[in-house]
Amino acid sequence: MSRLKQIIRHRDHGMALQTISKTLGIARNTVKKYLQLIESKGFSHSELLKMEDEELNALLAEPDHTSGSRFLDMEAFFPHMLEELKRTGVNRWNLWGEYKTKHPDGYSYSQFCEHFRQWGSCRKASMHMEHIPGDKLFIDYAGDRFSLVDAVTGEIKEVETYVSTLGYSQYTYVEAVPSQKKEDFISASDNALQFYGGVPKALVPDNLKSAVTKADRYEPLINSDFLDFANHYGCTVFPARSRKPQDKSLVEKAVSIVYSRIYAPLRNRVFHDLPSLNRAIMELLLVYNSTPFQRRPESRKELFDTEEKAALKPLATERYELKEYKQATVPKFCHIHLKEGNHYYSVPFRFIGKKVKIAYSQSHVSVYYNNERIAYHKRSTGGSKYTTVKEHMPSSHRFVSDWNPDFFLDWAKGVDPDVHNYIRVILESYTYPEQAYKSCLGILGYDRKAGRERLINAVRRATGYDIFNYSVITRILRSGLDTLPLQEEQTPQKEIKHANIRGSENFK
Repeated sequence: MSRLKQIIRHRDHGMALQTISKTLGIARNTVKKYLQLIESKGFSHSELLKMEDEELNALLAEPDHTSGSRFLDMEAFFPHMLEELKRTGVNRWNLWGEYKTKHPDGYSYSQFCEHFRQWGSCRKASMHMEHIPGDKLFIDYAGDRFSLVDAVTGEIKEVETYVSTLGYSQYTYVEAVPSQKKEDFISASDNALQFYGGVPKALVPDNLKSAVTKADRYEPLINSDFLDFANHYGCTVFPARSRKPQDKSLVEKAVSIVYSRIYAPLRNRVFHDLPSLNRAIMELLLVYNSTPFQRRPESRKELFDTEEKAALKPLATERYELKEYKQATVPKFCHIHLKEGNHYYSVPFRFIGKKVKIAYSQSHVSVYYNNERIAYHKRSTGGSKYTTVKEHMPSSHRFVSDWNPDFFLDWAKGVDPDVHNYIRVILESYTYPEQAYKSCLGILGYDRKAGRERLINAVRRATGYDIFNYSVITRILRSGLDTLPLQEEQTPQKEIKHANIRGSENFK
C-alpha cells in the first residue's frame, strides 16, 4: 500500500506510466492495473492518500464479482497443472494455452505464472514443530565427506559422516564411519545412544537402505536389523517421509552447522585413520555443543543436561550386537556347527532332526525352534571344538536313535581290531561321546570310500604317531602315506602341523 500511494502521487504530478514503472521498480501493467482499480472505486486521489495503509488495503482488496470469478477459475486449474507439469514435454506455456481455451477472459501468461508461483509457495508452507524432551532423535549423513590418506601409499579414501541430533535440545553427535552400510550405520547409532546416555522414544532416520528397506508414505518397511536394534533399546523407528525435508529439518540444520564448526577447522589437517579423525571431531563437537545458541542464552549441552537428559529412557544393560542368521537341522550328535569360527554348540537332544534357526553375534549364539530359544552359548572362536551344556545331553550318553558309542565300536570291530581300538580311544577322549560321533563317522566312512586295506594302514600309521584324529587320517589317505611300508615311515611333520591333533598326552 505504501507503493500504491507513491503511484498516486507520481500520477498526480503527471508522470507517465513507463516513468512510474522505472522509478518504483514495478511492472508497467501493474501500475496500470492499480490506477484502473482506483478509478473503478470512485475515490479521488486526495481521499485515498488520507487513508491508513490497512484501510486502503481493505478497500482495494475487495474484488468485484467478475475478477473474483476469474481468480477462482484460475486457482481451480492449478492442481491439474501441478500434476501435468510432471509429464515429459509439458510446460507452463502449454498449460496456459489450455487454460485460455477454457477461459478466454482469463489472466495473461505473466499474471498466470505469478499466481501459480504464489499458490505453490503457500502449499509449501510448513508448520512449526514443537519438540518434546526425550521424544525424537533425528539421524542423517552429511553430504560432504572427510578423507583419509594412507600413510604408506598416499591413497586417499573418503569416509562418511554420521550426524544425529535430539529434537528438543538439539544436542548433536557426529562420527566418521567407513560407509553407509548397515553395519556401520547401526554401530554409529549405538555409539550415539551411548553418547547421550539414554534412549529417546523414537529414531527418525532418512530413507537410506540401512534403515528403511522400502520407503512408503504410510507404511515404510524398516530394515530388519535396524528394527532389531531399536527393539533392543526399547524405542520405535519413525522414518522421515520421502522428499519431505521438513520432517528432519533439525538434523539438516545441524549438518550445515557441522560444516562450519567441524569441517572448516579440520579442512587443512591430514588424517591417516578413523580413530584419529574421530578424536579431532569429538574435540570440536564438545565446543559446538557447549556454545550458546544465537538467540538463546543456554547451550545445547546445558539444555540437554537440565531438561532433556532425564526424559530419556535408560540404556539396555548390554550394548547391541549385529546378528547373523542361518538355518540348520540338529544332527544326531546333538551339536550344531557354526561355520563362522568352525565351532560346535550343543542343542537339547530332544530336538534331534528338527530344523532350527541360529542367531549369532560376536559374543553370543542363540538357537531357536518355533520362535522359542532352546539354547544359548557364549561365542567361541576355537576351531573344530565343542561347547556343550551338560543338560543338553541325554542320560547315559545314549540316544534313542541308532547312534551311540556301541554303534560305532561294533562298526569298527567289524573292520579290524586296530580300527576298533582307534575309535575307542577317540570316544574316550571326549567328555561327551556325542562330540566324537562326527569324527567316528568320517573315519569309518573311508572303509567304503578309500577301501578297507587303506583305512587299516592309515589307522595303524596314525596310531604309531600317537595321534587320534579324523583330520590326520584324512591327510594320510590323501597324501598316500598309507601305501608306504611301516618300517619306512617318517613322522610327517607337515601333516601333523596342519591337522587339528588331539595327542594321547592330552587324554585322560
